[in-house]
Amino acid sequence: MFGNQSQFKQQKYQQFEVRKTGYGQTWNTELKTACCADPAYCLLSACCPNCVSYLLRKQLIYNDMTRYVCCNGDCPCSGRMAEQSCPEVCLCLEVFVCFTQSVASTRWAIQDQQRISNTPCDNCLIGTMIFCQYLACLCDIAACLSGSQELAELAHCIDNIAQIIWCSVCACMQTQHKVQLDARDKGQAPAGQPGPYQAPMQQAIPPPGVHGMYGPAPGSGYPPQGYPQPQNMGVNPQGGYPTQGYPPAPQQGGYAPQGYPPQGGYPPQGYPQQGYQSQEMRR
Repeated sequence: MFGNQSQFKQQKYQQFEVRKTGYGQTWNTELKTACCADPAYCLLSACCPNCVSYLLRKQLIYNDMTRYVCCNGDCPCSGRMAEQSCPEVCLCLEVFVCFTQSVASTRWAIQDQQRISNTPCDNCLIGTMIFCQYLACLCDIAACLSGSQELAELAHCIDNIAQIIWCSVCACMQTQHKVQLDARDKGQAPAGQPGPYQAPMQQAIPPPGVHGMYGPAPGSGYPPQGYPQPQNMGVNPQGGYPTQGYPPAPQQGGYAPQGYPPQGGYPPQGYPQQGYQSQEMRR
């Protein structure tokens, strides 16, 4: 789909580097307030996270499944899962088998597409969620190796806490994605100042006829309606050239300097000086 796979991987790496430095725009709603921005969708995300991830990925690529790539090209298997022949089946397998990666890939794609960076609060919530998952895993391993009943109960308690945090943060995250994609489809730009420019990924390019934040689709005419037309640049609109008063009269102190050329013609009287011989005359 992408032709040169090495070039595509290089582009993904460059986007990862730009994402680390931080884009200039921010999410329309922060992660901590996403549940209040759309409570019904947040509840749906908590109850059916896999289905929501499926719908959000389709919305990300403007419901054009010919643009679909497994995990948005973030994994080694991307582009090798027969996405072109059965994209719906591949996307369904992605959101159920690799659910965590599917949510992360959608988030990264939105960030790269709209130049969005996380807020410190977003990074804190996501980092806490990941930390709790690792802590629960380490406690399970320690309980398995030691055989201690007390440690096993502690690991089970930490695992429950980690799952609650994961479900709540993931639901808010997908709601945040939904709010951002809805704003994009309505032509609303993200908050903040534009960040470093980088060409969007192939999946992020709207299909023909879609008017998103990137403006009208190609072939719709240029310049767009309402764009200021160029002014007359010294050309007579009635066909004559140049217009009256062009070129403009020299300003005081400008070109040419006062007293130039000298009165009496050129060269000035008494030039060249007496006794001066050019190099040719000396020869």
